[in-house]
Amino acid sequence: QVQLVESGGSSVQAGDSLKISCKASGSIMGRNAMAWYRQVPGKQRELLAVITGESNTGYEDSVKGRFTISRDNVKNTVDLQMDNLKPEDTGIYYCNRAYYRGDVWGQGTQVTVSS
Repeated sequence: QVQLVESGGSSVQAGDSLKISCKASGSIMGRNAMAWYRQVPGKQRELLAVITGESNTGYEDSVKGRFTISRDNVKNTVDLQMDNLKPEDTGIYYCNRAYYRGDVWGQGTQVTVSS
């Protein structure tokens, strides 16, 4: 069964840190590149961070230096450590395969950053 379960979202203050997690089924994760995405109302889902099966990482410019993506290939989890959060980081965060354009997504986890 295809499954993605995101968790750990919260309401925080600007400058705070937060770690969110994703549990993926083995059929999705395996050794595939995985990513975290963010969606805000009225905008398309945006790719923020990518991690390959060998744990090489890449980041969108707005989060580079503040967010860190990691994975555990045994537990099939992908985490996103977010530091120095800003109000513009507010949104629903999703994980999935990197550069995925299909329709199978988890429920996401809400992150709200107040100034």
